Amino acid sequence: MRAPVDFRHAARDTGAVIAGIRDDQLDWPTPSPEYTVGDLLDHMDGLSLEYALSARKSAPPPGVEEPPPADAGNLAVGWRERIPNQLTALAGAWANPAAWQGETVAGRVPLSASEAGMFALDEIIVHGWDLARSTGQHFNPDPRAVQACAEFLLEQPRSPELFGPAVPVDEAASPLDQLVGLTGRDPAWVPEI
Repeated sequence: MRAPVDFRHAARDTGAVIAGIRDDQLDWPTPSPEYTVGDLLDHMDGLSLEYALSARKSAPPPGVEEPPPADAGNLAVGWRERIPNQLTALAGAWANPAAWQGETVAGRVPLSASEAGMFALDEIIVHGWDLARSTGQHFNPDPRAVQACAEFLLEQPRSPELFGPAVPVDEAASPLDQLVGLTGRDPAWVPEI
């Protein structure tokens, strides 16, 4: 079992980025070519709830189907407050050491609870970077959490469903840039608006 990682700092920082996004930025591009800022926010809205269920080893409520593909059109009113609050609750759920033990389900996929926790942390940090980079905001997540994510991803087999090919990054680059490169993103990416 992987030791629990505290990601309250990452959840708070990503929540601050989300709260700082303007309405006119929702259709701006992100480093993930298939997502606009609004699409990515919709994705974060769903994943924050899904991974909180994973931490509690709970199934989605009866009748709840797998979420549709992320789409800004699905983004419900109040997202600037709701998503950061959900990220805080998600980090709180994973603060319980029992969340990291045993097996769980994330995104309808069974896996070890410690893997689910690391995937949740990776999603928070990397998508926080995506949104900050897309909207010109500052983002400085906890270096220990960034390092834990990078180590975790290096242990994982490369999955084209999860990540694009790793982008080579200079060894002297920041740990965040190295993590971003591992997920198939170019740390030098800037939006063309």
